[in-house]
Amino acid sequence: MAEFGELEAQDGVRMPWNIIPVATNKEESIIDSEIPVSAIYTPLKPLRSSSSTDHSLLLPYSPLRCRTCRSVLNPYSVVDFSACIWGCPFCFNRNPFPTSYSSIADNNLPPELFPHCTTVEYLCDSYSSPSPPPVYLFVVDTCLISEELDFLKSSLFQALDLLPDTSIVGLITFDSLVRVYELGFPHCTKSYFFHGNKDCTKDQLLDQLSFFAKNPKPSSGVIAGARDGLSSEDIARFLLPASDCQFTLHSVLEELESNPWPVAADHRPARCTGVALRIAAGLLGACFPGSAARIMAFIGGPSTEGPGAIVSRELSEPIRSHKDIDKDSAPYYYKAVEFYEGLAKQLVHQGHILDVFASSVDQVGIAELKVAVEQTGGFVVLAESFGHSVFRDSLRRVFQSGENDLGFSSCGIFEINCSKDIKVQGIIGPCASLEKKGQLCSDTIIGQGHTSAWKMCGLDKNTSICLVFEIAKRDTPDVVLQSQSNQYFFQFLTYYQHSNGQTRLRVTTLSRRWVMGTESLQELSNGFDQEAAAVVMARLISFKMETQPEFNPQRWADKALINLCSRFGDYQKSNPSSFSLSSQLSILPQFVFHLRRSQFVQVFNNSPDETAYFRMILNRENVSNSIVMIQPSLVSFSFHSPPEPILLDVASIAADRILLLDSYFTLVIFHGTTIAQWRKAGYHNQPEHQAFVHLLQLPRDYANTIISERFPAPRLVICDQYGSQARFLLAKLNPSSDGNAPFSGGSNVFTDDVSLSVFLDHLTRLIVQ
Repeated sequence: MAEFGELEAQDGVRMPWNIIPVATNKEESIIDSEIPVSAIYTPLKPLRSSSSTDHSLLLPYSPLRCRTCRSVLNPYSVVDFSACIWGCPFCFNRNPFPTSYSSIADNNLPPELFPHCTTVEYLCDSYSSPSPPPVYLFVVDTCLISEELDFLKSSLFQALDLLPDTSIVGLITFDSLVRVYELGFPHCTKSYFFHGNKDCTKDQLLDQLSFFAKNPKPSSGVIAGARDGLSSEDIARFLLPASDCQFTLHSVLEELESNPWPVAADHRPARCTGVALRIAAGLLGACFPGSAARIMAFIGGPSTEGPGAIVSRELSEPIRSHKDIDKDSAPYYYKAVEFYEGLAKQLVHQGHILDVFASSVDQVGIAELKVAVEQTGGFVVLAESFGHSVFRDSLRRVFQSGENDLGFSSCGIFEINCSKDIKVQGIIGPCASLEKKGQLCSDTIIGQGHTSAWKMCGLDKNTSICLVFEIAKRDTPDVVLQSQSNQYFFQFLTYYQHSNGQTRLRVTTLSRRWVMGTESLQELSNGFDQEAAAVVMARLISFKMETQPEFNPQRWADKALINLCSRFGDYQKSNPSSFSLSSQLSILPQFVFHLRRSQFVQVFNNSPDETAYFRMILNRENVSNSIVMIQPSLVSFSFHSPPEPILLDVASIAADRILLLDSYFTLVIFHGTTIAQWRKAGYHNQPEHQAFVHLLQLPRDYANTIISERFPAPRLVICDQYGSQARFLLAKLNPSSDGNAPFSGGSNVFTDDVSLSVFLDHLTRLIVQ
């Protein structure tokens, strides 16, 4: 799979089918019931050209476009140097070069025509303009116990110290009321109150905040920022540079106290999360429309008041579970989802981003908030407490600069062009449809579909989207046509505002060969990327489980795997021992086995909030990170060998071994019984046992490296064999021991799950039938 990694390093793209199967109308497509033609694309991936050590090309001029289909000049364009004309590979239209390209020749090509420059960036700003400052509106839940509120305030102080002085900041707090703080009033703490039990429109908000006390309200038109109806002085009352309100903001945060309203022992606090977020969206929409603004919400419990509430205040009523949602017995769920869908549309229209930091042992409503966070390109961090390292480290990473910064960009628009036989079914990932309909749109919708353009309000260097395509069937297997024109072309265009304020366009152009599917199985398998296929299957299963109530994920995954292996496997009928798969597909059954056991499929023992959180992270991460979520990695540390990857199996447990499990969301350092006994005896504190000290420290160093590079920060669990927290490791291992016969590791996993070997045996029998 190294060759697919090289393609990803060059263009940021991984495709399950790198040779595309095409069927005739008389036969079933090889991918009708299995893995579709699709692509996992990371628009802002830091790229390196395959022939250079320089980062992807940044061209200081506007792109040259086809007059018919608006695709951009690329290495696959056919150039007639004598006539100074180029042919578009998408619509085959011939376009003249402008006079600025008059010196073009075979030995004098512009960079966008270099064969290796399949991904380039254009600088769209013709004039250098000052970088617009980022805008952060903090929305803080005060229905917290005093200890939690102190943890949160401490982290916010650290975050504010990391902000650039030019950053625009604002503050809103909420419990049963919403308070909008006038940070531009330096004399004392001044805030405006809103009731938390009813929604608030933008006009009501502006009137309540006295935006038109000095200047008359415009009689017509949309009120949007300093250019359209608002004065800079009024805006600076609530949203102003961090350097101008540092003392006031610190004073307000220091004075914050827990919810002053008494709460009965059998009631939940009155918390109006939905109204607070609506007011935050309205304030940003009025003051900074279309800018790089983020609403950063810090939520410590479920919303119980007003629009967006997910449960009543009575503790006798439990918060909705997966079973409640499936049986339509969650009375607040669908109303809350409808409310946040409206909030998502408002934020997407304004170009703003919603980020959620949820820290509570209870659910806070991530399942309902998911649509607003995902469509605006925001992120979510889920932790047990505001004092937990998961929250503290993740918040620090947001504002961190330097080598491991997240590379935030904003105001993105993603468009696509394809060859005429390809249609787009949709995108699964952090974006919102712009409803640009046309010939590229398929009748089948997956994710954000029925469009060829999407809004990406917020994106970073790791944001990845999954594009799903539909390949048209051909009337006959035209061998002559295939030999002359057997290439399909894809072009991805991403407009975005860089963190330095520049407006850029990144263009990635791909070419993939197509073959008649039933006649070229060997060719198809040579171009099959099983890692990308597993990730696409995971995203499709997550999407179908959320949108199709009767969907059975295990049955769908099993059917897809059986159909695929029966086509590409080599076997004799009714002889299971004869079955074999080529190396390009040999690991896919293992991926599917772990996918069936993963948190994306198995919702038992997970709350709707946790499931939504896991799926949101899956839907925005690249193939490498997603594979770790599906099939965790396991590394062994011992005196006998250097650190090495080992099988994800209970047989890998040994008394004299330390294991490091990386399941993406959790890192587990697991000490075997002998290692744990030596540690408890204090051998690592004795100078003659430096080798043991080094052995104990090595997995910690590995884990710290992973934590420093990953966002959100994973949870770190350090445990011993037979300890209670060893369950974090055992739950992920292949249960090859059935619980009756112990093995050398001395640990058995008692589970109803079948082992990998049993799964493969059943799979083989079904295939050869």
